[in-house]
Amino acid sequence: MLLCDIGNTSYHFLDDFKSYKESVNSFDPSTVDEKVYYISVNAKVKTILDGLTNWIDLSEFIDMKNYYETMGIDRIFAVEALSDAVIVDAGSAITVDVVKEGVFRGGFIYPGVNAMEKTYANISPALSYSFNFECELDIMPKNSQDAISYGFLKTLYSEVISHDMPIVLTGGDSQELKKIFKDAKIDEELIFRGMKKIMKKANIC
Repeated sequence: MLLCDIGNTSYHFLDDFKSYKESVNSFDPSTVDEKVYYISVNAKVKTILDGLTNWIDLSEFIDMKNYYETMGIDRIFAVEALSDAVIVDAGSAITVDVVKEGVFRGGFIYPGVNAMEKTYANISPALSYSFNFECELDIMPKNSQDAISYGFLKTLYSEVISHDMPIVLTGGDSQELKKIFKDAKIDEELIFRGMKKIMKKANIC
């Protein structure tokens, strides 16, 4: 069984043995002969896959009345994987979603780490720092790097922990966020677990 989570830059595959990525710019999905169960936030790629009968879009098996119309399909499948958690997906944007008793309770979108670092740098070269994920969030900063780090991280941290629920981190910057969410669990296959759960509900393969 081959699963694929398609983003703006890559096809992220998971088979029975390993996960791996292929570039959106260079990979030709028509070269895959076996069935692929996928989700995609990339509209251009989705158009290509619609013409390939062995690529099966799992988003068609989601009951969308549980979500809002413009919610990203990757966020939906992450929510579908869990019953009680705050999910923090740290990618180009940071999405935070709350699921309680298996029901999506809402969420918000926060600038990603790279985007926020560029924002500070665009304000002034004097603010061109990488974030210090080990800065103290219960002490007001006394240097510029920690000042911008605190401004970015404290708001995110405070909102996430306010729900007093297990925290699950995923995405490219999850290891960095683990430094502030010390009790959180990292699950890099969270979306794939959501895909498998939906397939089981739909009696697919």
